[in-house]
Amino acid sequence: MHINQLDLNLLRAFDAVYRLGNVSRAAEAIGLTQPATSHAITRLRGLLGDPLFVRNGSGMAPTPRAQQLASAVAGALASIAEALDEPASFDPARSRRLFRLHMSDIGEARFLPALLAALRRIAPGICISTEPWPHGEIARALDTGKLDFAFGFLPGVEDTERMTLLRDRYIVLLRRGHPFLKQTHVSKKQRLLDAIDDLQQLDFAAVRSHSETLRILQLLKLEDRLKLTASHFLALPEIVRQTDLAVLMPKTIAEQVAGEHCVIVEPAFPLRDFVVSLHWSRRAKNSAAHRWMLTIIQQALGLPA
Repeated sequence: MHINQLDLNLLRAFDAVYRLGNVSRAAEAIGLTQPATSHAITRLRGLLGDPLFVRNGSGMAPTPRAQQLASAVAGALASIAEALDEPASFDPARSRRLFRLHMSDIGEARFLPALLAALRRIAPGICISTEPWPHGEIARALDTGKLDFAFGFLPGVEDTERMTLLRDRYIVLLRRGHPFLKQTHVSKKQRLLDAIDDLQQLDFAAVRSHSETLRILQLLKLEDRLKLTASHFLALPEIVRQTDLAVLMPKTIAEQVAGEHCVIVEPAFPLRDFVVSLHWSRRAKNSAAHRWMLTIIQQALGLPA
């Protein structure tokens, strides 16, 4: 097949059916009739020599060939739309653009205050929406424009542009006065370095969205000691203060919440070091708004340009 045989509407129909899994909904989304959308898919099937979609109980399921094409088609359509819709220059002082960011609750606490303070000074009309996405869907959401940026420790997110925001470490947070601390030597810096076996004495809380904490407990064979699996980290410090539960959490956050009532200990367990990054789509290089926001994020967070 040669590119000259392609009609842009064929790709629009393909992208819509892939995203929505239904020809009728796809037709409505792109402003075509259902017969026209079905005809476009039929034409594309003929050109590519692949059925692309097969009916299943809930709609239209993509073939492996369709899955292979989907990201490239979505990125190409988004780049075309952006080039047509967005002026070459971007006026942040007048813009009311909405930027969609993937962030966890920890990411919101860590990065949003500085970013919003910068936007208030420079671009008061800009709006932010934080939307936690399943990690397996983030790269596609960036490519299709459903997300503008993704913040976090996202080792499974590939094929994106990225920038390191900070390096962190998982630690164990305990309440001060915990019986464990009386039985085990802890240095003046509140760092327990050589007592992996002693962790068998503890009951743990962990957070579902940070799967690496669950993985660490697995590797240490401590799954049976997991007594609480929570949705968010920020509720756990108070739970730690009032119980004998230990929680695995990032050190930078633990240092902010420990206060006088909690102690940070640092066992040398596997996978404890990790990198928090900013991710965005390669297609964003054509967007003046994205380039501007990237610069603001760098400045607000004190990152090198």
